[in-house]
Amino acid sequence: MNKSVCNTLVALSTVFSSLTVFAQSQVTMYGIVDTGVEYVTHANASGDSVVRIPSLTGTFPSRIGFKGTEDLGGGLQALFVLETGFAVDTGSMGQGNRLFGRQSYVGLKNSYGALMFGRQVNMTYLASLKSDVMGPNIFSISSLDSYLPNARSDNAIGYLGTFSSYTVGATYSFGRDTSSAGGPAGTNCAGEIAGNFKACHQVTGLLAYDAPSFGVASAYDVLYGGPGAAAGLTNSSYSDQRISLNGYVMLGQTKIGLGLVDRKIQAATDTHSDLYYLGVSYPFANYWVLDAQVSRLKIKDTAKVSTLSVARLTYNLSKRTALYTSFGYIQNSGSAAVALDAGGTVGIGLNQVGVMTGVRHTF
Repeated sequence: MNKSVCNTLVALSTVFSSLTVFAQSQVTMYGIVDTGVEYVTHANASGDSVVRIPSLTGTFPSRIGFKGTEDLGGGLQALFVLETGFAVDTGSMGQGNRLFGRQSYVGLKNSYGALMFGRQVNMTYLASLKSDVMGPNIFSISSLDSYLPNARSDNAIGYLGTFSSYTVGATYSFGRDTSSAGGPAGTNCAGEIAGNFKACHQVTGLLAYDAPSFGVASAYDVLYGGPGAAAGLTNSSYSDQRISLNGYVMLGQTKIGLGLVDRKIQAATDTHSDLYYLGVSYPFANYWVLDAQVSRLKIKDTAKVSTLSVARLTYNLSKRTALYTSFGYIQNSGSAAVALDAGGTVGIGLNQVGVMTGVRHTF
């Protein structure tokens, strides 16, 4: 057999092997590109207004992702997700400049659930997905607690399983956040420290029930501090705990969602707060959706209270492209200084009004 024939047979063998692997595996590329122009009052201590293209989010944070599964036989599948966030206004990477900062994990799945290893969303993130009608909108409960839409854990083992109408899940992180970028994207608590097993560890858990017309979900989340960690959690004996209870009801196509997040920070100075929200989502005239939500953050034993009211109107040009306008108003009482928009600023005790108009495309 001459050399050219041999080379041809080798090439064909490679092609057929690749086709066989492809037939057993499924890989999907997906993403969201979402941005617009925002106007916000009282954006500094002097009370000045600002017009800008936001970096963090519009109705959803922009992203590109890859996910895939492979059938291993006997009902067992291998799976992976790689997802990167980015800022449309500058093209820069999000989540503390991480390559795959939104999710980066590999795992196995069968009828008993999925077991995942790597950076992944945790149970606090999942608990409010169906009840929080505004989601990670530019004006949303993420303004009152920036952790909620960024509830991810580095170095984590995760489990998630659904049995009939019930869903249970948990994550355990050996080092909850390796980024030192600051803000919710990075809190500099890498953990995995010899001789300090508790440093920067995190535990989250989820129990949820979904019926055809309603659902409830509760999550427990405790993250521990470590040397150099942000938000004053500089010791492994310090902790930040959230317990959330969320629910929704469907009235035809209309959804009513509500929730409570009870938060306790035990550090050099202890802090206890409650965050409440109530929202409604109403689709009409085939292409329009109106969302509205009121939320309130109260820091206990202080005069700090922030109340946020938001409305959003979306027009779906197609299944993948939409135009939207969001209106928001936040009222700060006492010495509260919670900004209306995610990643924004406001003077102490000042109220803010904002509006953002933009376009979202999914693929």
